[in-house]
Amino acid sequence: MPVPTPLNPPTAPRSPRRLRRRGAALCCGLLLTGLTVAGTVAPAAHAQPASRASAFHEGRGRGSLVSAERLYTLATPREVTAELTAAGFGDVEVRHGVVAYRLEYRTVDPHGQPTTASGLFAVPLRSPARLPAVSFAHGTGSHKDDSPSMRRGAFVSAPVIAYAAAGAASVGPDYLGMGTGPGLHPWMDIDSETTASLDMLRAARAFAPRTGHLLEREVLVTGFSQGASAALGLGRALEAGADRWFRLGALAPVSGAYDFGGTELPALLAGELDPKSSVLYAAYTLVAFNRLHPVYENPGEVFRAPYDRTVEALFDGAHTGEQLMRGTPGTLDALLTEHGRDLLARPTGGLAAALRETDAVCTDWVPRAPVRLYVATGDEQAVTANTDRCRAALLGNGVDAPVIDVGAVDHRGSRHLGSNVAATSAIVRWFGESRGR
Repeated sequence: MPVPTPLNPPTAPRSPRRLRRRGAALCCGLLLTGLTVAGTVAPAAHAQPASRASAFHEGRGRGSLVSAERLYTLATPREVTAELTAAGFGDVEVRHGVVAYRLEYRTVDPHGQPTTASGLFAVPLRSPARLPAVSFAHGTGSHKDDSPSMRRGAFVSAPVIAYAAAGAASVGPDYLGMGTGPGLHPWMDIDSETTASLDMLRAARAFAPRTGHLLEREVLVTGFSQGASAALGLGRALEAGADRWFRLGALAPVSGAYDFGGTELPALLAGELDPKSSVLYAAYTLVAFNRLHPVYENPGEVFRAPYDRTVEALFDGAHTGEQLMRGTPGTLDALLTEHGRDLLARPTGGLAAALRETDAVCTDWVPRAPVRLYVATGDEQAVTANTDRCRAALLGNGVDAPVIDVGAVDHRGSRHLGSNVAATSAIVRWFGESRGR
């Protein structure tokens, strides 16, 4: 096997849509980390008290810093390897120790109104002053704390640490409504995932000099599951010139539901996915999309009793994955009314409009940077036909994006989660090779 090249060499997005306001003001947030719903991990600062840096008030524009907080330092490659191994990412090559920070920054909500968000920023120790940036977008989860800057040694944060350990300035946005950000999380809303990711990059660039580093223009973009679509959205924005400094260097999404309405939902309804995952994704789709679009007026239209009275509250960002598991039925038939199932099978109105935007991440732009699409054989949550459709769409636009199958890999009994673990190691190598050319 060839020795991977290190990541460091030797020396405006589309306008956000208006959120439909219905009744009480929105609050809280949400997360399901690729549906790792069986338990929780201690917060990021559990092993070492966080050190609060002096608060930043460097402006009120998008991407300006609100605060920065040092979370933990992994002083040697051996410490990083131990941390990644405990999180299940033991095959990643480690070259550097890492220091990790939580950044809070200014961005916009789905209304286009000012808000704040947070994310994890990690830099390699004993590295060159100029660093490439890697942006990693995490998968779905249920609790606000199930996000990169809130979990140490965990599934959502391990890739961010891995890319930093390979020699990059590594950025992991928590998304809107997650981490320390206010409000509900607008799940699978590509526009707001894009703005949160882009503004996190801007905040990282502003903060990097305080770590002794400068970020290069080239951004290597990746993401898993929900984050795979978010990564494509960010890549699209960068290539459209949404930022004056950053540009897309390479793009490597993993196990995404790129054709959510045309491929993922039909597979879910046909029983091709894990049954419990299907229940949670169906519930989340209807609840989250209804917050931004006119999908239903009363939960009883789409959810059967007693879930019509309880399911919306489960997705408030304050409930853990375990609580979601206990609070939902085991089958779609027990969850959905006939109208609810029919709406997912043949979307109309606001749901159809939302899915057209969600499903455009592979179809409505032509990447100039190299693209690879990563999948795992037999993924039980994001059917690989999504990736086939994405590749076909890109090829139709003249872009040959190879599909990299990482094989039949499992993490805690999940092929879907296993794809993130295996792909992270592969993408570290590919990004390094891309930098070495």
